[in-house]
Amino acid sequence: MPAQAPDRSPASDTDSELVQDDAVASTSDVASSPDTPGQKYPRLKKWVQNLHSRVRKWTNCRVYTAVYRSGPARAVRASLSLRSALAITVAALGVITVFGLLVSAELKDTAFESRRTQILEDAALRFTSAQVVFDQSTASTPDQVQEAARQVVQNIRASAGGAGAVSVVLLRSQTSTSTFRINQIVDADVDALIDTEMRDAVRNGGQAQWKSVAIPANGDDVDPGILVGTTVRLPRAGTHELYIVYSLASDQRQVNMVMRVLLVAAIPLMIALPVGAFWMLFQLLRPVRKTADAAKKLAAGDLDVRLDVKGSDEMAQLSGAFNLMAESLQLKIEEYDELSQLQQRFVSDVSHELRTPLTTIKMADSVIWDNRDALPSLAKRSAELLHDQTDRMDSLFTDLLEISRYDARSADLEAEMTDLKTLVARVIEANTELAYRLGVPVALHAGEERCAAPIDVRRIERVLRNLLVNALEFAEGTPVDITVAQSQTDVAVRVRDHGTGMSEETASHVFDRFFRADSSRKRTTGGTGLGLSISAEDVALHGGTLVATGKIGEGASFVMTLPKAAGGTVVSTPLELWEEAT
Repeated sequence: MPAQAPDRSPASDTDSELVQDDAVASTSDVASSPDTPGQKYPRLKKWVQNLHSRVRKWTNCRVYTAVYRSGPARAVRASLSLRSALAITVAALGVITVFGLLVSAELKDTAFESRRTQILEDAALRFTSAQVVFDQSTASTPDQVQEAARQVVQNIRASAGGAGAVSVVLLRSQTSTSTFRINQIVDADVDALIDTEMRDAVRNGGQAQWKSVAIPANGDDVDPGILVGTTVRLPRAGTHELYIVYSLASDQRQVNMVMRVLLVAAIPLMIALPVGAFWMLFQLLRPVRKTADAAKKLAAGDLDVRLDVKGSDEMAQLSGAFNLMAESLQLKIEEYDELSQLQQRFVSDVSHELRTPLTTIKMADSVIWDNRDALPSLAKRSAELLHDQTDRMDSLFTDLLEISRYDARSADLEAEMTDLKTLVARVIEANTELAYRLGVPVALHAGEERCAAPIDVRRIERVLRNLLVNALEFAEGTPVDITVAQSQTDVAVRVRDHGTGMSEETASHVFDRFFRADSSRKRTTGGTGLGLSISAEDVALHGGTLVATGKIGEGASFVMTLPKAAGGTVVSTPLELWEEAT
């Protein structure tokens, strides 16, 4: 018959058992029959597909989301040391697991092969001795042959006990045609182990056959074992089958003990590995953490921060490069600060120096303006242009002086409790002529209650004038709505036009100095591009906020919010920044 060997691969025997497959093998031909690649690959593909499906289901479940958002998971994602230590630990555990499985498989294979060889040699000796006894027996009656068979079985059980034999069975061959019969010698505990396949192999093999079996033990437990069988010829009774059952329980205990020792030895390693990996990485990344802390200080304005450079390794090179960068930034920033101070001083000096000749020009302009009606038409037109441009130049110098005061941090706040609603109405009244000339209706929306707050009237009136004039310029004939509201802690004004509008990108730069959304646009009132920038500074001086938004083709909206308490800050928003047109 074809020889077969038990499958002893780690994948099929992961519980360290020495029990082999139930295939019957000849003592002279033991071979394995592994799966072919064509059989393996489809199963591997199906296994990978199932694994992928389970992983996708797991990542979509709430448990995964809760674990991903948990504190430990966030700590791992925030720490390179923890992530690296975890990755090293997982990889090492994988290597240890694979190594353990390989060692376990090799240990089982070695132990099994050694015991199998020993058992087959012992069984061959017992079978030969039994046949010799039967050949030399002079028994002629059934009782005498029965007694001879019983003696042989007892002798084998006694002599083979040292090799692990636990049972001996003598069965009549199914092909025996002898009419001389004796009783079979059976063992109820192992009778089920001798199946038809084993008996056919013994009957047709012509030599001893063996197979791995699971011997019933206490309760539902089983012990690994080997069943060896052959045919013997009894006097006058013909061919019988002789089976010896050898237990591998002691060998299994030894294998289990070795595996427990390996497992116990691996536990300290599995504990020390993540701790050691984390400590090593934590120490290795210390210069990186110091560099990150120094970078934060540098970003906060501490230009003198530097790192200690020790050694010449990569971390030392990183510290040196950071120091060079910090020195370069410090030099550049100092240069820019000096240039900015020079620029501010220049603006301030020019504004002050030009104020004197401008005053003289304004005095002369005032005389000419008062007598313009007596001038010829051409001279009268020149007088009007001179008056307008003189006012514009005066406004320009005023803006430059105000900017220089803010840059020098010398702007003073002269606040007094003022009704914001009254101030808004006054600004609207002052710009009625401009609104009429541009064809833009202006509507004031305010309640009856007084909206009082500590206000520097000159500054806030300038803010409101800038916002209103800006809205009139861009309204394109559509209405301008001005809303005044208050909360328990703050007062607010919203200036909303419905004209050309502006994008969010423009809104984010509208308070920058000299910024113009459309430099090619013709302005009715002129301007320097400093009005909204000064307005933002005026509002910030009060502890308030000035924000803007807009939509192309739908208009723009500016909201100024001021605290009711002197020296306070804005804590609420009485008005929404954007309100859809009704």
